[in-house]
Amino acid sequence: MRVDLFDFDLPAERIALRPASPRDAARLMVVGPGGAVADRIVRDLPDILRPGDALVFNDTRVIPAQLEGIRERAGQVASISATLHRRLAPDRWLAFVKGAKKLHPGDVVRFGETPEACLLSTVDAKVLSKDDDGVVFAFELAGVHLDEAIARVGHIPLPPYIASKRPEDAQDRADYQTVYARDEGSVAAPTAGLHFTSELLERLKARGVSLHFLTLHVGAGTFLPVKSEDTAGHRMHPEYGHVTAETAAALNAVRAAGGRIVAVGTTSLRLLESAAAEDGMIHPFAAETSIFITPGYRFRAVDVLMTNFHLPRSTLFMLVSAFAGLDTMKAAYARAIASGYRFYSYGDGSLLFREDAR
Repeated sequence: MRVDLFDFDLPAERIALRPASPRDAARLMVVGPGGAVADRIVRDLPDILRPGDALVFNDTRVIPAQLEGIRERAGQVASISATLHRRLAPDRWLAFVKGAKKLHPGDVVRFGETPEACLLSTVDAKVLSKDDDGVVFAFELAGVHLDEAIARVGHIPLPPYIASKRPEDAQDRADYQTVYARDEGSVAAPTAGLHFTSELLERLKARGVSLHFLTLHVGAGTFLPVKSEDTAGHRMHPEYGHVTAETAAALNAVRAAGGRIVAVGTTSLRLLESAAAEDGMIHPFAAETSIFITPGYRFRAVDVLMTNFHLPRSTLFMLVSAFAGLDTMKAAYARAIASGYRFYSYGDGSLLFREDAR
């Protein structure tokens, strides 16, 4: 499909720079089959969902994967800004680097040190290779020791549309993390989950909605624009995810009993669809996925999707258009813009029912 079919105009003032407080006070646009729309708030979820439904959350935890450092070569110093996006080994990461032309294989970058200030805590990394996927760094530390060093010197990698407006601060360390995050490895938050509070989760359980968790480590590729003119020319970056046998069995039981599978976020949906067979049965999964969902895709596992409002021409807007219908989503987004919904990672949410919802 032509990428320009997924374009729309978004006023800059609709981009949220901070989340709603409390989290579940965010607005929630409910888009039913056929495009019927209702305006609610996130804390209304227990009243919207049915007993027997299952909410599926991505429990990945965001790491401070934005690293700033310097490269010295023959007395020449260059500033380096890297965003880790895929772990290759205990001591190796693939990263997107601003100004990657400054780096050659064999160069050493000292992260945590800049020409302006030398921090007490630094970590060195050697450039092993670079290509269109990014730069491969081999760090001087490995495993948990490297994780601790990254936590000291790194910054939360806010999406470009926020980072271009303001710097990351201490509040983002809490705001850009779900309350149920536990498995470290993402460089971007599964943002639909940012709306949930511990109290809301308890109210959902009391309603008879079951809560299930899987893990997809979100890579920085989620921020990359679609540069091709046709969706067929776009390549998704692989991301690692796993669904346990227990979670798969529980979700299959929910569907067999007539309950609906409600994915919290596009990351949960993409992993569930990767783990599902043609007949809709969800199987244990532990692998990378690069599934790219566009209109025409036949959904196997997910009945309802909770998600934020996404960028024009993005793979995520393509996904929601596949899920609820392109015309439906264009109309819903136009309504959201006109009525003041807040967009993107810190913005409001939507609850979408599949075009062929049961």
